[in-house]
Amino acid sequence: MTFENLLIDRDGPVAVVTVNRPKVLNALNTQTLDELRRAILALKHDDSVRAVVLTGAGEKSFIAGADINELAVQTPTTGREHAMAGQHVLDLIEHMGKPVIAAINGYALGGGCELAMACTLRIAADTARLGQPEITLGIIPGYAGTQRLARIIGRGRALELLLTGDQISAPEAHRLGLVNRVVPAADLMRDARALAATLAAKAPVAVRYILEAVHKGLEMPFPQAQVFEATLFGLVASTEDMREGTKAFLEKRKPEFRGK
Repeated sequence: MTFENLLIDRDGPVAVVTVNRPKVLNALNTQTLDELRRAILALKHDDSVRAVVLTGAGEKSFIAGADINELAVQTPTTGREHAMAGQHVLDLIEHMGKPVIAAINGYALGGGCELAMACTLRIAADTARLGQPEITLGIIPGYAGTQRLARIIGRGRALELLLTGDQISAPEAHRLGLVNRVVPAADLMRDARALAATLAAKAPVAVRYILEAVHKGLEMPFPQAQVFEATLFGLVASTEDMREGTKAFLEKRKPEFRGK
């Protein structure tokens, strides 16, 4: 695959995807979203990839938002189509079936914050800033920001950020539960890669089913979600990885999972 606005680096079972538009703070334009769509689909179907790190080029910005030049000329019809296209790409990330870690190295605003929220886990540099400032432009989030933010940090806190448009620091984002970890900026990529490698070593089928159980289960009534979890438990109990994992435990050795 060749991309104009993305860099992809492989380190064993971990792929690092970098949005590479540092001159515009890695803003998401239509081309970049389409390249992300193609990259995520390719990595999803590559069995040698077991975890992904997503970050932005440079030291200032993860992704500063959507491309304002494109937003400024939207009509009601094209605006809806643009938002749904962005939502589709973020849904692909969220439902990739493999852990995706957002390494937030700077500004994660608007579409950048929305993209980070679609990832499985979020690690932020201590210098990062996050927020949904769309209200200051007279618009609202379009890539499901109103939906994911409320689900992650709760309705009241989400409404405060959405209605004020305030940016918050990485430590404050951690306090709210918006990011999982805050680390020194110099350690961000090392720590993100290390976490990705840890997750990549787990049983791939079990990882996929855990992700599915959480994502779909949260949208179900609790009794139905329990049945859904039990069904997935039954499916994973038939895998070679389950037999290898339990056997390795009994033999006091490290398991070798093959994703089967």
